[in-house]
Amino acid sequence: MTSLRWGVLGAANFALNHMAPAIHAARGAELAALATSNPAKAVPFQAFAPGLKVHDSYDALLADPAIDAVYIPLPNHLHVEWTIKALQAGKHVLCEKPIALSDADFDALIAARDKSGKLAAEAFMIVHHPQFQRARELVQGGAIGALRHVDAVFSYYNDDAGNIRNQANAGGGGLRDIGVYTFGAARFVTGAEPLAVPYANLRLENDVDVFAQVAADFPEFTYAAIVSMRLFNRQQVVFHGEKGLLQMTCPFNAGVFDQASLRLETTAGTVTIERFPAVNHYVQQVENFGNCVESGAKYPCPLEFSRGTQKMMDMVFAAGNK
Repeated sequence: MTSLRWGVLGAANFALNHMAPAIHAARGAELAALATSNPAKAVPFQAFAPGLKVHDSYDALLADPAIDAVYIPLPNHLHVEWTIKALQAGKHVLCEKPIALSDADFDALIAARDKSGKLAAEAFMIVHHPQFQRARELVQGGAIGALRHVDAVFSYYNDDAGNIRNQANAGGGGLRDIGVYTFGAARFVTGAEPLAVPYANLRLENDVDVFAQVAADFPEFTYAAIVSMRLFNRQQVVFHGEKGLLQMTCPFNAGVFDQASLRLETTAGTVTIERFPAVNHYVQQVENFGNCVESGAKYPCPLEFSRGTQKMMDMVFAAGNK
């Protein structure tokens, strides 16, 4: 297996704490370069990747012929611009979510990907976790009978005005930060797309959504979600069928919020619990990305899938602005 040489654009805390170590640990991947204008920010990266090359600008890293793929953890409003620049530089691209801020942004992203012939994708790590593969198998395989309702919740508390998640001009807000997970989880597991969003209660602070209560209609089931940056930590997704109930008790921050597990209860009077204690979905994501680059296999979360989540988010914003 050929090792993919990765570069990281920016010394973001999330890159330092999660994705850079995942790239370093993944099979078939090498954490080779980092772009930052502040050499001090490179030091903690070099602590676990001593051979890391440091570039003083994003453009310099993109010009490095030794780099095969780029991971982009920049603020949300910069994702489209730098994803396209990286593709034009001949790099494969894994960009943090949300990769775009509107459905229309995907036209340029997909065109740049297709023209380059490179793999470009949103870093939507949850679909790489085996709990989501298993949940999809159970729901679509009829383990809970006909699916009639999905509940999703994701919340944490962050009122730091200096944090980009609380800054409108950086594309902040709870929906763009974590709503992508509550929407994308339902779409991935069920394979269905929303028909309408009849209700969205959005609470804004400084033009950034800090609480959202959403109702959506899918072809065969209803959907309800709560997403907030101003509530105590909570996350769960529940798939409610005519003959059973499937609960994902730690769907989004597996191994951090709690241990990933699935709880299946059916009319047969059985309760089955499956646990996934040892999986790092960031490492899985990097390895899947590399495998798809090498083999040409279909990536689990292509831009077209991410576009579907963005379409749903656009529907939510439209409903909330009525």
